[in-house]
Amino acid sequence: MDTTSVDWSMGSASARLADWQTAHDLGRRVAGPGLAVTAVERARMREDFAEIVPECEHLIRDFTGLSVEGFRSRAWVMSRGEWIGANLKALQRLIEPLAERLEASRPAGRAEVRRKALAVQIGGLLGYVSRKVLGQYDVFLPPDDEGLLYFVGPNVAETERHYELPPRDFRLWISLHEVTHRVQFGGATWLRPYLRELVDMYFGTVQFDGKELLHQLQRAAEEARSGADWRGVGAFFLLLSPEQREIFYRMQSVMSLLEGHASFVMNELAEGRVSDLARMRRSLHARRQSSNLERTFQRAIGFESKVKQYDAGEYFVRTAVERVGMEGFNLVWADRTNLPTLAEVAEPQLWLTRVAGA
Repeated sequence: MDTTSVDWSMGSASARLADWQTAHDLGRRVAGPGLAVTAVERARMREDFAEIVPECEHLIRDFTGLSVEGFRSRAWVMSRGEWIGANLKALQRLIEPLAERLEASRPAGRAEVRRKALAVQIGGLLGYVSRKVLGQYDVFLPPDDEGLLYFVGPNVAETERHYELPPRDFRLWISLHEVTHRVQFGGATWLRPYLRELVDMYFGTVQFDGKELLHQLQRAAEEARSGADWRGVGAFFLLLSPEQREIFYRMQSVMSLLEGHASFVMNELAEGRVSDLARMRRSLHARRQSSNLERTFQRAIGFESKVKQYDAGEYFVRTAVERVGMEGFNLVWADRTNLPTLAEVAEPQLWLTRVAGA
């Protein structure tokens, strides 16, 4: 048998949708290796995160009052290439339902060209992001990997060295943020299925019909002419149908809550535990700054929106905790109906009145 003809995808539609190996190879080239770190430095970083992450989980559980089900939190210090590989696997799992629909609707011709083209887009994007990310909690990991947190070693070391930050304190600070995400999903076990439901709902609304796509483009053009923002993420939003926009709003409100809560917990617990916290905040802000060209690209891929989620969400969480205490705020984790809307994130009193009765 010619081994090159064997389908190793085990019937995966996402494997036939994109050339994931090409995406991985290109992503690694775009990412580059990052700062050279000695074997001793890598070992010390692994030891630090291995100690810090479980410590953070205990601190966060005590501070928030949230209990955590499942495996304990643990760290994986990885290279940029390993981070790209892990996220490509997660993306394959996530888009499988969409890939099955797309495969059924597409003509057979030029399939390999399309696979390569999509791989280039995905690989280039992940390669760029891999140069920026410090840590990550992967929401859609398989059950056996639950509790695993990613830390991109070269990026962490580069940030510490460039801004002359004390390594142990900086690692504690960023760990607090990522472990908070782990506690959120470990405490509210309904949250992961809810997010997956939103993703599946969105993919279920994606249209492959030419007439419908033309209608969406026409509607987007009309809204742009009426003054709607067509730049960056604004262009993406204009292309969404009313149903997709509703799903998008729900996802944005959840992400604002999650990121804002993680930032609030990180900053509160860092007080008295992390030295020169103000300088660390300034350093992280400076790291996010970029050239005009890069800012344009960041706007296009939603990078700036991610930063705004931190600020808006933290304002919501801080206001709610100040008004009704941590126990009152924790009502947000009890049920999906208690999640804030985007309007409530911007105006916390609306949520306080509706959910906390305050």
